[in-house]
Amino acid sequence: MPPSRLADREPVLAPEELVAALTPPPRFGAVSFDTYVPNPAEPSQAAAVAAGRAFAARVGAPAQRSFLKRVFGKAETGKPGLYLDGGFGVGKTHLLASLWHAVPGPKAYGTFVELTHLVGALGFAETVRRLSDHRLLAIDEFELDDPGDTMLVTRLLAELTDAGVSVAATSNTLPDKLGEGRFAADDFLREIQALSARFDVVRVDGPDYRHRGLPDAPDPVTDAELAERAAALPAATLDDFDGLCAHLARLHPSKYGRLVDGVAAVHLRGVGPLSGQDVALRVVAFADRLYDRAIPVVVSGSPVSELFTPEMLRGGYRKKYLRAVSRLVALSRDAVSV
Repeated sequence: MPPSRLADREPVLAPEELVAALTPPPRFGAVSFDTYVPNPAEPSQAAAVAAGRAFAARVGAPAQRSFLKRVFGKAETGKPGLYLDGGFGVGKTHLLASLWHAVPGPKAYGTFVELTHLVGALGFAETVRRLSDHRLLAIDEFELDDPGDTMLVTRLLAELTDAGVSVAATSNTLPDKLGEGRFAADDFLREIQALSARFDVVRVDGPDYRHRGLPDAPDPVTDAELAERAAALPAATLDDFDGLCAHLARLHPSKYGRLVDGVAAVHLRGVGPLSGQDVALRVVAFADRLYDRAIPVVVSGSPVSELFTPEMLRGGYRKKYLRAVSRLVALSRDAVSV
């Protein structure tokens, strides 16, 4: 029986499922502060672990919702927000998920895209109602490149922190910021300026751990070998790369995770440089969901490191593309042992 195609899947997420699905993805389903291994050469990483533990302890303490907290949304001590500021591959998502695991519920964890989709599906007031009794909302990949979505989520966070919900976040830079290697706390705080005084910023510096001392990604395989490998592995998928990109354009990015649920490995035929920013950004979101679920990737055509053109890598989304390459290279490496 030939392998299935992702392009034939039509994932559906009911509103109730959207709320229930607000948990860390499988790759980070069992992480903790103890499983984060700080780079000895980067003292900020150990400091970030300590800050995360302290924030989690404060959020997880027995609720003492004083009149002051109910009215002004302020915790008894410390700020209700924590922002993890650093480049890709330094373990910000690991730390964010560890924080989520360390705090008793009710709590929610999702990407910025998942949060905006939740508001779209439930409506703003209903989203506030469902989340306002939570101790913690953890937001990974807070997007700063869409002013409308940023304003929407900033308003949502204002409502939730006023209700006493603590917020932890990681973020990406604005599209016109080309800083090397790390995201910009100033950009994040400026974009959420109405809330900036409620966030403590913790830096997490260092090189990309996914490639520290490791070889480059495996070379692409032939189309024949690709098909053979996909057919030999139960629950593997095989897609023409252009066809998959076209399918991704028809789905909301919040459904990309459901699209690959249960997949053992993704095989992509005819991979080549991407043709435009819209396609490239969808591939970034897709790569993030593959990485979240630790799904190996095998390709024919060009290496995954050549997906994004030199022009793209000079542009405002440079760090998103580099993060996607970093993750896809790691997943390609994983496929060798499958």
